[in-house]
Amino acid sequence: MNKVTIIDYGMGNLHSVAKAVEFAARELQRPVQVQITAAPAAVAAADRVILPGVGAIRDCMAEIQRLKVGEMVAEAVQSKPVLAICVGMQALLQHSEENGGVPCLGLLDGEVKSFSHDLQDEQGRRLKVPHIGWSRVHQRRPHPLWRGIEDGARFYFVHSYYARNDAPDSDSPSSDAPDITAAVTDYGIPFASALSQGNLFATQFHPEKSQNAGLTLLRNFLQWNGE
Repeated sequence: MNKVTIIDYGMGNLHSVAKAVEFAARELQRPVQVQITAAPAAVAAADRVILPGVGAIRDCMAEIQRLKVGEMVAEAVQSKPVLAICVGMQALLQHSEENGGVPCLGLLDGEVKSFSHDLQDEQGRRLKVPHIGWSRVHQRRPHPLWRGIEDGARFYFVHSYYARNDAPDSDSPSSDAPDITAAVTDYGIPFASALSQGNLFATQFHPEKSQNAGLTLLRNFLQWNGE
């Protein structure tokens, strides 16, 4: 039995993620047990862990710290595949400038920046913030979670802040930053739409809302054994 624990700290589309994982498992015709919980024992016993997230980073980090979610995730990535989604991904970085500046978990190198309100597309048309809707995800390097997903496939996004690590043409926080960017998306500027390091894969987009491409990524996650 493939045990998947979705960490519940009150700030994610938990049931949408759970239903999408269960659907992906049925397509694979393999049994999966999905739990939504913040119990450390359940996270430790899981074969795979998902860290979702929506809302303001200040509130998310307050609950993450209160429930010691950072410790759970740090331990999980040592031995099992972990998927972080949207604000769950941002929480893994070092710092977010949202809410006047919020320290994050620091499990991945990089920081979270705000989209400016003068973003323009290639035709000079103004882009709305938050970024809501379908955008192309350009794969930076091979990864098992990209299997069966064409480069430039569209995924669904909802966010006003973005991860900055080493996306092309961006002002990277450090020239020595490790290359953990797994994919880049352009929304007026290029930003990291997926990060990967060891057993950890993180997406700014919502795979559970991304139809076929998202379900393919979740199927790949259920079959991925980590690095």
